[in-house]
Amino acid sequence: MVKLNWGMIGGGEGSQIGPAHRLGSGLDGAFSFVAGALDHRPEEGRAYGQRLGLAADRSYGDWREMLEGEKNRDDRVDLVTVATPNATHFEITKSFLENGFNVLCEKPMTMTVEEGEEIVKIAKATGKICAVNYGYSGYSLVRHMRAMVARGDLGKIRLVKAEFAHGHHADAADADNPRVRWRYDPAQAGVSAQFADCGIHALHMASFVTGQEVERLSADTVSCIESRVLEDDAMVNFRMDGGTVGRLWTSSVAIGRQHGLTLQVFGETGGLRWSQEQPNQLYYMPLNERLQVIERGEANLSPEADRTTRVTIGHAEGMPLAFANIYSDLDEAIRAQKEGRAIDPAADLYPRAEDGLRSMAAVFAVADSGKDNGTWVDARPPMFR
Repeated sequence: MVKLNWGMIGGGEGSQIGPAHRLGSGLDGAFSFVAGALDHRPEEGRAYGQRLGLAADRSYGDWREMLEGEKNRDDRVDLVTVATPNATHFEITKSFLENGFNVLCEKPMTMTVEEGEEIVKIAKATGKICAVNYGYSGYSLVRHMRAMVARGDLGKIRLVKAEFAHGHHADAADADNPRVRWRYDPAQAGVSAQFADCGIHALHMASFVTGQEVERLSADTVSCIESRVLEDDAMVNFRMDGGTVGRLWTSSVAIGRQHGLTLQVFGETGGLRWSQEQPNQLYYMPLNERLQVIERGEANLSPEADRTTRVTIGHAEGMPLAFANIYSDLDEAIRAQKEGRAIDPAADLYPRAEDGLRSMAAVFAVADSGKDNGTWVDARPPMFR
């Protein structure tokens, strides 16, 4: 099998997210890392790219140079990952899509709903893939949850409860730490801090697993550390288009919580519970029966779970493997596109530009509702109403 060419913008030396993408993209041997603009400092980016094995002429100083260098090559990249600061995502993603590249963009895809709608329209007009890295949806048992819900194992879904709460910004003495402060500064972060950073992961997972979209919501947002302009804790109630009731809590001041991404789904005939910090177990309670523990990698799981199981049962599954499953989906999608065939349904699960747009609409809805004492507001982007 001929490898696809992959390039990365951002994710340079010292980046938290860069190594996870490089590990994930390379895990299956489907992508070759051939091009990059890895740092906002051109010379440092070029040097780091070459240390990672990029050819000198494809280790670029910035994304514009990379676009110019790649767009006319016969061996140009098949997929570009955008892992730069949030405010740059829209311009870079738009430019690469318009020049015929497939894009995987880190979340948030854009800073405004209007920008998100433009990206959706451009992706549709160009026919190119625009994915958004809600990477936690790549976990094998999250996909098995989705499959169980879709095949009716839980009956009609009544309630979904999502959490993404940690305590890593709970120290008020950190208020002036630049690595923390920018997250709560509207000039740099936009209209939301904690919900835009973590809450949208939990909200996307609720939609991904239930197969339903959020229609309206009510939010209680608060800055527990009073010097912060933007929220560090939020409780969001929401209603979904299939009738499911949703509850979501996200916080950065929950001392004792480490990562805190969990999802519970309750239907007429059963319930499910999964935690990202213990990703190998899915807890399933059928109505009037005993609790069952489903282990990642065991026999007779769904095709979606089997396809995304990388290591044998009993060994830990981690975030880079979840990212690898997103890249595996994109590999299959790009190859299907090139070959003019249908994508494998078990791989047709990568988050789309539409998901990025819905998340941004939810961010603004939470901000508006929080300012108005929890008033219920429409959480849908205008183009989906």
